[in-house]
Amino acid sequence: MKRLLARGAALLMALTAGATAWTAPASAALPDSFAFVLWNGSATVATGTTPAATTVVTGPPGRYRIVFPGAAAPRGVVHTTAVNTVPHWCQANSWGPAGADEVVYIDCYRVGGAPDFTPFTAFFERSSPPIAAVPGRFGYVDSQATGALVDSFNSAGGANSVVPGPVGQWTVKFPALGTPGPTDGSLQATAVSATAARCKVFKWASNVSGQTVLVGCFDAAGAPVNTRFTLTYQYQRSLYGAAIPPKYFGYLWNRPPLGPASTNFNSTGGVNSIASAGVGLSLLKFPNLAITPDTVQVTAAGPTSDFCGLNTPWFHFPPDTVVRDVNCFTNAGAPIDTGFLISVNSQF
Repeated sequence: MKRLLARGAALLMALTAGATAWTAPASAALPDSFAFVLWNGSATVATGTTPAATTVVTGPPGRYRIVFPGAAAPRGVVHTTAVNTVPHWCQANSWGPAGADEVVYIDCYRVGGAPDFTPFTAFFERSSPPIAAVPGRFGYVDSQATGALVDSFNSAGGANSVVPGPVGQWTVKFPALGTPGPTDGSLQATAVSATAARCKVFKWASNVSGQTVLVGCFDAAGAPVNTRFTLTYQYQRSLYGAAIPPKYFGYLWNRPPLGPASTNFNSTGGVNSIASAGVGLSLLKFPNLAITPDTVQVTAAGPTSDFCGLNTPWFHFPPDTVVRDVNCFTNAGAPIDTGFLISVNSQF
């Protein structure tokens, strides 16, 4: 951890990760509200032209209380990613409005399932109809283990659904968000639980009727587990659903091998790149996306209990955003080359 914080401090002048909140004016409907934060282990990282007002307070080991000022909205979804050279993961615990603010609790764990403090990045978003006709596709679900929807949004007005399968598996459908296929866009999945759990994308298919996603979740021992979870889908639109703004976002699916071009998107027209930095480590560059404040989220993909996070905070070599690195691990904490989805999104 000391090594991580030292490296993070050395990067802080170049680091451009946001701690910000945004609420739509009354005439806007997508999104109603979004907010994000990067916690470096001891403080929020303030970037951009406005100092971060977001606060993070540590509680019991591994528990964090995040207050996003002015971002209150009912329901919505939360995603979070651990930032650590040592294998950790983070998950949502609960969230909701407190006056004008949105309060989010997240829990983080080390391998084996013991709660543990770690740097992390976290994100909240809530959208509701009606929406204006804008490019791209966007949707999310917050689902109970039974498949009952706590919240749901579909930018085309379709009725999302979640159907439980075997223990720890759910089929999620985003109808009316049709794309050519076989896979188009990007996804983020997060467990919502008071006990150790993590979720990922098992597999996914796109067609003209919509998106079909198989979500899988595991407990700390790597066994399939039924849990509440959130899942967000984006296609040529930012992770918080807005199209203009923000103009600066990108995503990439490392399958491996690298997914089709439709899952490697950059809103500026640049070509995102990925290179191995060692076993379980992937160095990524997103051209022309060095616009702050911004956030990065990662979720693992594939049918096993492997999981992924960020080795260090992302940073910028203008005009590019650089992620050094995405790190992936087996359930036992051994580095492994495996699939993942990554999404980079600016506020603007």
